[in-house]
Parts: sequence; structure tokens; C-alpha cells
Amino acid sequence: MKQAGARVRARAVTAQAGKPTLDKRPLISQAQAHALVVLFKVLANDSRLRLLHALERRREVSVGDLADTLGMRPQAVSNQLQRLVDRRILNARRDGNRIFYSIADPCVTSLLDLALCLIEETGQAK
Repeated sequence: MKQAGARVRARAVTAQAGKPTLDKRPLISQAQAHALVVLFKVLANDSRLRLLHALERRREVSVGDLADTLGMRPQAVSNQLQRLVDRRILNARRDGNRIFYSIADPCVTSLLDLALCLIEETGQAK
């Protein structure tokens, strides 16, 4: 049942983004596969995944607030956020001396949601 729900959520996000569902797309090209590998490598970091989840829960957050939430040093948070901004996964908005971050694309949070579903379904969640 959970798998069907995850599939429905994934299709809804894909449709919302104006993209065809996975089963309607042509087989991915070598270049697309490489781009996915690069994306997954950027996301394959526990701090970045926790930052993304915190941003999804609070929508727009400053470096200091994220550091407090995750128990990390502000400089470490800033470094991780910059990597996500560089990949256009996050938006950054300056307000005076503070920079606020938000998720740039709803597909990002859907990917995280589906990944959590997968580890829960396969018994890998702790």
C-alpha cells in the first residue's frame, strides 16, 4: 500500500512540474544518467539531507537558525548550503546581513520523501 501511495505522490509532483511520468519518458540517455549520478552524489551527504528536511519543514530559514536546529556550526551549515545553491537545489535571499535559504524545486522534497519511503519499506529505517 505504501508503495502505491509513493508512486501516486511521485506522479503528482511530476505532473505539477509539467513533466511526463517516468513510464512515459524515453529511456534515459548516457548524459542524463551521468547528470543523475552527479545529483545523487551532491545529495549523498547526511548533513545536506538533514538541511533539506529542515528547510522543507520551515520553508525559508537563515544559516544561524539552521545551525541551531541541526546542532551544527554556522560555517559548516553555510558550506553545505552553498553546495546546494551551486546545484540550483536551493534559493538564497539576502536580507541585510542575513541570508535566507529555501528549496528551489518541489521535486527535491518529493525525492527526499520517496527516499524515506523506500528505506521504510525495505526495513532500512532506524
